[in-house]
Amino acid sequence: MLYIFDMGNVIINIDFNRALRVWSELSKIPIVSLTQNFELDETMKLHECDEISDLEFTEFTSEKLGLSLSFEEFALGWNAIFVSLRYDVIEIITRLREQSHRVVILSNTNRLHQNYWPSHYLEIAASSDFLYLSQDLGMRKPDLAIYKYFLQSEGFSAENAIFL
Repeated sequence: MLYIFDMGNVIINIDFNRALRVWSELSKIPIVSLTQNFELDETMKLHECDEISDLEFTEFTSEKLGLSLSFEEFALGWNAIFVSLRYDVIEIITRLREQSHRVVILSNTNRLHQNYWPSHYLEIAASSDFLYLSQDLGMRKPDLAIYKYFLQSEGFSAENAIFL
């Protein structure tokens, strides 16, 4: 059996409001204003597919929100979305692998986050057999192509796979 785990709010608790709070503190823009203008939009999708650079994503998002932050300040906020690792899920993954099941991660992510979470959450890569990351594949969930790609890569049919 193939078990596929998502990362955000499955293995790692995330909260985009934490990014907005950091940006609000650094920029002195009221969080209400940032909250009203922030959305997980097409630019984020392009960033998650590595079709635009970190700098382009930062510039577009900063312009949209009215932020005048350095790249480093923007990244500090962007990486603040990570709250905590779900150790209970890591234990489940470990048990599944001990039972000879194949366990992979399939996640929409981006280079800015990729520069952050692997060094802060070493358990993710260590506990799984493989990581399928949107920015490496140039496609993202929920697009059908990414599911077809990793099932074919893994040699499993959908009937023998469980996505969590």
